Amino acid sequence: MASRLPRRRFIQGSAVVAALSAAAACSGSGSGGGGSAPSAASAADFTGTGPITWVQGKDNSDGKVQARIDEWNELYPDEKVTLIELSAEADQQRQSLINNAQTQSDAYDVISIDNVWVAEFAANQWVVPLPEDDLKNDDIVESVWQTGLYMDRLYGMPFATDSSIMFYRKDFLEEAGVEVPTTWDEVKSAIDAVRALPGHEKIGGFGGQFAKYEGLTCCASEFINTAGGSFYDDEGNVTINSPEAIAGLQVLIDGFKDGYIPKEALEWKEEDGRNAFESGDLLFYRQWPYQYANNMAALGEEKFGVAALPTIDGKDFVPTLGGHNCGISAYSKNKATALKFVQWWTSQESEKYALETQTLAPILGSLYEDSEMLEQFPYLPTLRESLDSAKGRPKAVSYGDVTAAIQDALYPAVQQQVTAEEAISNLETALKALS
Repeated sequence: MASRLPRRRFIQGSAVVAALSAAAACSGSGSGGGGSAPSAASAADFTGTGPITWVQGKDNSDGKVQARIDEWNELYPDEKVTLIELSAEADQQRQSLINNAQTQSDAYDVISIDNVWVAEFAANQWVVPLPEDDLKNDDIVESVWQTGLYMDRLYGMPFATDSSIMFYRKDFLEEAGVEVPTTWDEVKSAIDAVRALPGHEKIGGFGGQFAKYEGLTCCASEFINTAGGSFYDDEGNVTINSPEAIAGLQVLIDGFKDGYIPKEALEWKEEDGRNAFESGDLLFYRQWPYQYANNMAALGEEKFGVAALPTIDGKDFVPTLGGHNCGISAYSKNKATALKFVQWWTSQESEKYALETQTLAPILGSLYEDSEMLEQFPYLPTLRESLDSAKGRPKAVSYGDVTAAIQDALYPAVQQQVTAEEAISNLETALKALS
C-alpha cells in the first residue's frame, strides 16, 4: 500500500529513525519524485551484467579518474565503465542527477552523491539500498560510514570523505618571520605582518568559498558550529536562533568588514580561491584536501603547508564533514556489475590510488596511519583530527530547500547588508516553514 513520507524532513535521533523505518515499509514514492519509482525490493535485485556508467562531478585530477577506470576496463572487458563528468559545481551536479532520475533514465548507473544528498535520493527511491555485508569492513571510519545510511539502511557507499583544513603560504610566513597560526587572532596578526612586507601590501588574508552556493552553507556553518550554535537539535527542531549562532556569524561578518577575508571571496567557489592562493594573492585558504595535489604541482612543498583551521575565542574549530558516496541508480539495467564496481571503487587499493593521485581523503582509518602514506602526505594526522571533529550538515530529505534557505538568509549578512541578528532570525523563520 502507498503512504506519504512523514512530514518532518529531518532524519535525526534514534526514535525518529525507528518511526520512519516503520513508515517506509509501506511507502511509495517520496515527495519530489518524478513518476512512480520502483519498490525498494525490486530495485535491490542485483542482477544484470554488462556496460555501466560512472557519473561524477568534473574531474580536476588531470585524467587520474579515467586512468583508474581504464584499469577496470582491462580487467572486465565485458563490463566496461564509461565516465560521465557533470559540472564542477555541486548544485548543478545534484540537479543533473535529479533530472536523470525523474525521467527514469537508465543512462546513469553508479552515481557520485554528496553525503548530504543521501537522504533525499533514498527517500525518493532514486537509488537502491545496498547490501551492507558486501561492502562494510572494520577499517571504514565509523562517522564516514554513517553518512551513507538512511533509516538504518545503506544507500550510499562512501568512497571519499572530506573535512576542511587550512592551506597556508609557507614562503610568505617565513619571509615575515611568523609562525603558523593556531588561533583566529593569530591568523589576523599574520595577515598584518605579511601585508607589511614590500610587494604583499594587498594580499588577501583568509579565503573560503563564500559565493551563494553550497560552499557558503559549508563555510558559514563552520563559524556558527564553532561558536556553539546549531541549526537543529537531535529531534529535528530548529535551533538556529541562539546567541551562539549569532556570535559565530558575527565573527564571519567581521572578517569581511575588517578586511581579513577578501571581498572577492564573496564570489569564490573552490577553484577560484585555489587559483588566488597559488598565484600568491591569498595567504590562507579554507579548502578541501584535494587541493594538496594541485598545490604540489603548482607550487612545490617549499611554498605551502597544511594546518588545522584556527580556534576562535578558545573554541576548537568545527569543520564541515564533506565527502561523496556511491549510489546505484534504481533505473540501472546492470545492477550486478554496478555493485561489483562499487566494491572495487571503494577497495583499499582504490582508496590508496585516490589518495596518491588526487589527495582525496580516504574512508579507511588504516591509511591515515600507514608509514608509506605518512611519508608522502605528512598532513594526514591533521586531516584525521579534522575528520574526527567535523560536523555534518542537516540530514534532510529536502536538503536542496534547506541549503537554499541557509544561503538566502546568510549571504546578505556576509555582504554586510543585514545584521547577524536579522539574518539568523530570517533563517529561523525559513527553516521552520520547511519543517
